[in-house]
Amino acid sequence: MSYAAVEVAWAAAGTTVQWKEHSAYAPAVQLLLAALALLAGAACLAGTRTLARPGRVVVATALGIALPVFVVGTNGLPIYFVTLVTLSGVESATGLAQVLLNTAGAALLLLVGLSYRRRLRGDCPRCGQPHAGAADGPLAHPAASLAPRRTRVTVYLLMCGLLPWAGTKTVWTLGGNALGIAGEDWQRMSSADASGPAKATASAGIDVTVLAAMVGIFLLLGLLYVWGQVFPRWTLFLAGRRVPRLLPLIPAWLTGVPLAMYGVFLTIMAPLIAVGALPAIKPSPPFTSSSGVTWFVEFGGLAFGGLGIGLVVAARSYAARTRPVCASAGGGAGASAPAVSPG
Repeated sequence: MSYAAVEVAWAAAGTTVQWKEHSAYAPAVQLLLAALALLAGAACLAGTRTLARPGRVVVATALGIALPVFVVGTNGLPIYFVTLVTLSGVESATGLAQVLLNTAGAALLLLVGLSYRRRLRGDCPRCGQPHAGAADGPLAHPAASLAPRRTRVTVYLLMCGLLPWAGTKTVWTLGGNALGIAGEDWQRMSSADASGPAKATASAGIDVTVLAAMVGIFLLLGLLYVWGQVFPRWTLFLAGRRVPRLLPLIPAWLTGVPLAMYGVFLTIMAPLIAVGALPAIKPSPPFTSSSGVTWFVEFGGLAFGGLGIGLVVAARSYAARTRPVCASAGGGAGASAPAVSPG
């Protein structure tokens, strides 16, 4: 209802809500999103009741339509995150608000859909295991564990997609030439609107977006290894304590899904441009040729797609390995505080 109220207010006031560069939501689209939000809210309420088969189908269909729409609406979240972290300023405050509203809606609908699916199977909507009794008792947490070898190898391969993009940007930041662009030209253009932190990292030979990608890699490794489940020694007074499960999962899902969608789009678009199926991108400084732009689009697609899909894969493994169960479900075998070394 809150989401719908905001959309209707924006549409009625004619507020410009950016959804991509130089493009804004039409009032009709905002009203459609408001109606969809109300439909999703009604489905959430209906999902708490015992329904006949037609009612269950309606609820599942409503959630199945609304959830992908809200997920797609989170697509700009990583870009806003980078601009906020680097103090580069927000291009559209209403655009950021829209992305945050979509993110909250997607997260809540995902939780509702998951609990509803469990309830239909006769499982506990909280832990997903079949057991008698209420679903509000104590939880039993499994011991910390390493991600399976197949998962680790998959994530490592996906991380390799960052190399062409990060390597090219690092060459430019260090003053070298790549893709027909001189390092001096890149530095001049990128520093024109750069913030203080961005200029400081560039002076050390590190592009700020590459630094943000390194933060993503740190999150990836935490999802794969034991120190992402139990605070290690270097966290001082937190050492040995269990990491709250949602602490790495929330940023992993919120950045992984939008990055994956954006990266796959760029990865597919660049070859289509190269073979002439899509019009070539007109180069703008510091790029000097359409081919250079196309290659950099492909590098960006591999980087964003690799990091995003890697986060989704690692988060899925982490969620499965750390999922607690209600103690009444017989999950007491798992220790509530993993007995592992914090090293």
